[in-house]
Amino acid sequence: MLPIAFQQFMLAAVSASDALMLGFVNQDSLSSVSLAGQITFVFNLFMGGLTMGTSILAAQYYGKGDMISIEKIFAYVIKVSFLISATFFLAALFIPKTLMCIFTNEPQLIASGIVYLRVVSLSYLFTGISQIYLCILKNTGCAVKSMVIGSTAVIINIFLNTALIYGLMFFPEMGIAGAALATSISKLIEMGWACMESLREKRARLRIKYCFKTEKNLVQDYWKYTMPMLGDYLVWGCGFTTYSVIMGHLGSDAVAANSIANIVKNLIVSFCTGLGNGGGIIVGNELGMGNLKQAKEYGSRLCKLAVISGVLSGVVLTALIPVIVRVTALSPQATGYLKWMLILCACYMVGKSINMTTIAGIFPAGGDSGFGLICDAVTMWVFAVPVGFLAAFVWNLPVVIVFLIINLDEIVKLPAAILHYRKYGWLKNLTR
Repeated sequence: MLPIAFQQFMLAAVSASDALMLGFVNQDSLSSVSLAGQITFVFNLFMGGLTMGTSILAAQYYGKGDMISIEKIFAYVIKVSFLISATFFLAALFIPKTLMCIFTNEPQLIASGIVYLRVVSLSYLFTGISQIYLCILKNTGCAVKSMVIGSTAVIINIFLNTALIYGLMFFPEMGIAGAALATSISKLIEMGWACMESLREKRARLRIKYCFKTEKNLVQDYWKYTMPMLGDYLVWGCGFTTYSVIMGHLGSDAVAANSIANIVKNLIVSFCTGLGNGGGIIVGNELGMGNLKQAKEYGSRLCKLAVISGVLSGVVLTALIPVIVRVTALSPQATGYLKWMLILCACYMVGKSINMTTIAGIFPAGGDSGFGLICDAVTMWVFAVPVGFLAAFVWNLPVVIVFLIINLDEIVKLPAAILHYRKYGWLKNLTR
């Protein structure tokens, strides 16, 4: 779990470095890249759904010792991932203005976002391949190597960010375009390394014969467990993106503060995310071996760890608020928003941690991938999104109150997640 948690932290560090460095350029650069980054966020939702579906089956088949089935799943998912990646690449390259207009109506933010999207578009192609490779490595006993590859790519990204945004050493000063180029280069390196590592390990490899021949039963199983996960990711992600749309129409100060708050929250909550992802793999391995009693015991331990990690995450975030407020180059109004947003984020960390561990980790490990879809559809689209719109545009409530309302979904879904866990419907061996 620790390698996966560290990898999640490093991934969140990319967004943090972009925000920190562009924040020193100017507030509009920070805000425009944050909004343009919502396209990457939506792309990552598709990738998250695909990799979660892959993890569900790969973890159980690895527990069973069936590498042939894993390689067949691997080849099929790579094809699906490439089609999705190509779609996002073409959209970001050819219609970036249309995409930016979804999130804001401020001309200066749209113009800067267009520059970013066109340059970053190539990264979607590279990411679509690399994420499937890294997913297979994680689920076949190579979590540390997956972490090393992903984390090294992040370090390269941060270095290139510094060099290309500010024009250090012999690099040109490119500003926003530099941040996008750094992302594309680092993702290319990550993809190349992941492909080579897969070949060298001689464990689960991408075999050409399986790319042109699919096994009907495995494909049916894959979509049976992936579609609810993909639906959940899209329902949750589109809801989260709608939050950005709401905040994006409350002024650049609200956008900047919301951007920093979300980045800090993602950094702090990365261990909770790793706990859910890594815990899901462990539970899935045991289920694949038929050790239902042991899987149940691991699930119980993971829930206890989730509470502890949530409390610690909230305490750490609270302690860091004065430092974060001091180092961000925001306007006085945006700084005031940011302080209260971070306090609210700290308060909901326990709920976030438990939900990540159960809904995104333990439940899918046993094929129970539909619960999250129902949960997020209700809490976000019946409660948070409509009430958030009313709060922002009808009731004209203060920015911080709007932020509070649209972040209550994790608290609302918590009782349902706990009750569902105790039914133990997720204790299933899915292998054939």
